[in-house]
Amino acid sequence: MLKNKIDFAVIITAEMCNPNGDPLNGGRPRQDMDGFGEISDVCLKRKIRDRLIEMGEPLLMVPTVSSGSLSIVSIVKGNKELMSEIDKKNKADVQKIIRIASNTWFDVRAFGQLFPFKGDSASVGIRGPVTIGIARSIAPVEIQDVGITKSINSVEDGPIKDSSTFGVRHIISHGAYVAYGSIFPQLAELTGFSDDDAEKIHQALIHLFDNDASAARPSGSMSVNRLYWWKHPGKQGLWPAGKLFRALHFTPLDEYPYYSVTSDAFPVSPEIYQE
Repeated sequence: MLKNKIDFAVIITAEMCNPNGDPLNGGRPRQDMDGFGEISDVCLKRKIRDRLIEMGEPLLMVPTVSSGSLSIVSIVKGNKELMSEIDKKNKADVQKIIRIASNTWFDVRAFGQLFPFKGDSASVGIRGPVTIGIARSIAPVEIQDVGITKSINSVEDGPIKDSSTFGVRHIISHGAYVAYGSIFPQLAELTGFSDDDAEKIHQALIHLFDNDASAARPSGSMSVNRLYWWKHPGKQGLWPAGKLFRALHFTPLDEYPYYSVTSDAFPVSPEIYQE
């Protein structure tokens, strides 16, 4: 079982890539109203899950190409022990459902999960102990629109498309992003999340962008430059998380890693990973 509260801060560097496209803005890199770049918490959790898959951990929220399934409902229904309890509806033992789901899938044990069943089944929400927020850039990011051409015809009927068919790829020139998170022992008691599980999250954060290359994020364009990992001596933590995170002070730089950082005195020394 997890014995100590953990807080963490992960600093991500990005160069000539699209860290996280916004589907509501044509796939352009996410920005807030002030021009600061963002990487959504959902995106970060997806990358953590991908690293956990590589560690061999069983997950509920896996990509369709990995699961061969179109929805998590079919995966859940494949667990007969879990469904036998969910189908009891009002008479279902919620604690038993939480225990079975958490023991079966690492991401349920870590992040929690909502099972919104309808009709004759029980709906159960599980709160997980691991939280991570939106990553925000230390300085406003500059978005570049890069023209690309298409020279391969992908249309069976109609005119052949040659290299005069144009497209656009949206990237940032560079940036450094910071995301903060915590792991709570009180919630870990509900799902059975352990110290060993916390260490796997720790390693997943360090290797967040390993094996994550794509056209939008070429190999080496994104990396975890630094990770602060505070393990408190008890379940409550010596400082509130917000005060701890505000003790880090960032200054943007024009050259890699595009930031410098200083800190106030911490009540507990962090373990620091440095790229």
